Amino acid sequence: MLDPIKLAHFRNLVSLSAADGKIEDVERVALSKIAYEQGIPLDRLNVMLSKASEYVYLIPQNQEEREKQLQQMIDLALVDGHFAPAEIELINMVGGKLGFNENELTQILESHTNKK
Repeated sequence: MLDPIKLAHFRNLVSLSAADGKIEDVERVALSKIAYEQGIPLDRLNVMLSKASEYVYLIPQNQEEREKQLQQMIDLALVDGHFAPAEIELINMVGGKLGFNENELTQILESHTNKK
């Protein structure tokens, strides 16, 4: 049976990947790899991708999961080499809901931008 927390976390990644209005091939590949690593079946992944625009973001219940989720969201947003404005907006919105303040989010995003 699939872990409901991992599934919700992955659904959030799918939501992020669709934030700019389309899921790029490189994002699909990244999501496929993550799904495989998380034990999410291919048919479930395909359903989730087809409904990506319908998902509502779910907030993790502990700080460690929140930090991990923010990191995965940033990594996925950067998989195509840059932050799309909609991705930054979603990361900032989600980061705020996860308990990160504006300064923390700015520093986190800048540190990732400077790595590229």
